[in-house]
Amino acid sequence: PKGVMLSYKNLLSNINGLKKTEIADSSDSTIAILPFHHSYPLMVSMLFPLHIGAGISFIEKLSAEEIIKTLQKDKITVLIGVPRLYQLFHRKIFQEINKNRIAKALFLIAKKINNRRLSKTIFKKVHQTFGGNIKYFVSGGAKLDVDTAKDLWALGFTIIEGYGLTETSPIVSFNPPDKIKLGSAGKPIEGVTVKIEDGEIVVKGNNVMKGYWKKPEETANVIRNGWFYTGDLGHIDQDGYIYITGRKKDIIVLPSGKNINPEEIEQKILKKSDLVKEVAVVLKDGRLTAVIYPDLDLISEKGIVNIQETIKWNVIDPVNRELPDYKRISGIIIVKKELPKTRLGKVRRFLLDQFLKETEKPKTVKEPDYEEYRILKDYLKAVAKKEVYPYQHIEIDLGLDSLEKVELLSFIENSFGVNLTEEDISKNPTVEELSKVIKTKKKKVERVETDWSKILKEKVSIDVSQNKKPLVLLKKVIKPVFKIYFSLEVEGQENIPDPPFIMAPNHQSLLDGFLLISAVPDKKLEDLYFLAEEIYFPEGIRKKIGKIFHVLTVNINKDLKGSLLKTASLLKEGKSVVIFPEGARTRDGNLLPFKKAFGILSKQLNIPVVPVVIKGAFEAFPIGSKLPKPHRIKIKFLKPIYPEKKDLNQIVAETYEEIKKNL
Repeated sequence: PKGVMLSYKNLLSNINGLKKTEIADSSDSTIAILPFHHSYPLMVSMLFPLHIGAGISFIEKLSAEEIIKTLQKDKITVLIGVPRLYQLFHRKIFQEINKNRIAKALFLIAKKINNRRLSKTIFKKVHQTFGGNIKYFVSGGAKLDVDTAKDLWALGFTIIEGYGLTETSPIVSFNPPDKIKLGSAGKPIEGVTVKIEDGEIVVKGNNVMKGYWKKPEETANVIRNGWFYTGDLGHIDQDGYIYITGRKKDIIVLPSGKNINPEEIEQKILKKSDLVKEVAVVLKDGRLTAVIYPDLDLISEKGIVNIQETIKWNVIDPVNRELPDYKRISGIIIVKKELPKTRLGKVRRFLLDQFLKETEKPKTVKEPDYEEYRILKDYLKAVAKKEVYPYQHIEIDLGLDSLEKVELLSFIENSFGVNLTEEDISKNPTVEELSKVIKTKKKKVERVETDWSKILKEKVSIDVSQNKKPLVLLKKVIKPVFKIYFSLEVEGQENIPDPPFIMAPNHQSLLDGFLLISAVPDKKLEDLYFLAEEIYFPEGIRKKIGKIFHVLTVNINKDLKGSLLKTASLLKEGKSVVIFPEGARTRDGNLLPFKKAFGILSKQLNIPVVPVVIKGAFEAFPIGSKLPKPHRIKIKFLKPIYPEKKDLNQIVAETYEEIKKNL
């Protein structure tokens, strides 16, 4: 850390510059919620209000409830905060708005009309929550996400963003209250001059520090000919407004030579989902990686049983689709504790490497002294292939995937007579917490090994149609259309064995199921079923239609075991099943990694796998497209893979390689 020497002259120049903006006067009041050992809150929440005779309210504890109570009680007119505070407000407000169709429609109308007086009337309740007297939301300390600012503006709030550094006492620029440009850091305040040199923001004025305490060399590096070199990147528009684009030292340089501003991607991730509390984008092993601290309480509350997969597909994937290829996240690290940050909420990037190393370092703690814990620990040690500690998270620390969790649940049932679910693991995610649940509910204590052959012996009822005609009739309707529109070509139908079999195609588009229906011979089609997630066929008319057309609905995220048992029951009845091993559509035309569930079913039930290559469907109907376009599509059925002399991994790997080779 460096000591910054600020004189009375520095601070007074800032106070006078702020006065000229006419943002506040003696009739106003603010609330001190940020610590005064940072120059930004010291200036705008203490020195400036004192100088102009404005009111300052202090709170006993830093909590949302206390802030709201003070805003209402003390009739606060100017709220001073950092982007994290406004993102929190935004999240809470829009959680409520998105629950109500009328509120959502009104917001879209207000955004279109762009009249704050009207917006204040429409969203009067929201304004009353903040006391009903707010003139300005002031944001500083870091760049405010422009979409957050626009949304708050559409609700009728006037949001003013500024820019500064401790070395500049701290304010450099501020949006004039009567001429605000959202997304900009405003114009230099009176007495401050700003220029851009090689993309860097450079500042001159009486607000620039005297230097760093007892660090003359470092002072000379940043103050040259009276100009302070901020280390921030940005540009100035034709009206003199400053736009911040990143911090010079934070820019990530990819192996390809491309430059990445991590903050831009982080903001998109934080906006995408309230499952993510904090995120830092880093370069790890040559890959752009998101280090994510999730809201574990919310994850438990929502019954999410697979944190990694949920964040990958519900958060990172949609963000990646908004970004150019070189900015896309290709790695995810989930952590259980807050990222290193300043009190103003900025990630301390220089500490991230050390932080990640420390999260991997085991802590010495006293272990529980009961048999249930010891048995569970030994089992997990064998699965995770590493030492196990009581505080470790079963997914985040030990890395158990969905299938391994199913095996764990079966082991617990066989060894302790306790029938738990994946949701129980989600709510008791550490080794010690889970062992306590077992200890409380156990009916016996006797280590009994488990395997998939035992798991798949369980019987479950399945609700599927036995009518063989609907798929054949559907084929008669859609096949001619596909032949004309996509020049559909089919090859290798002779490779399809008699039922039961598992059909394993690559997943290129929403057309894939219909393409397979068009390509499979009628006799084999009569006993063919499609595995689909419940969310796509909810209760009601869609589920009934799905049932008619041989759709077996499952909930892989919350009940993988039940999903596998349902599929196994269908296969045992002599039916065939289509399973997309990737578990999701391709994002770029390339194969995604294969999940192992189809291999387990093949091996344990001794059922062949038919690899299927779908080619051209991605080009015809890529993810994100609204309508398919004409493009030649080819379906190729490859020779079946028989499981007798292969293990699970060989079945999965061979299926993957065969499809990849023919794609």
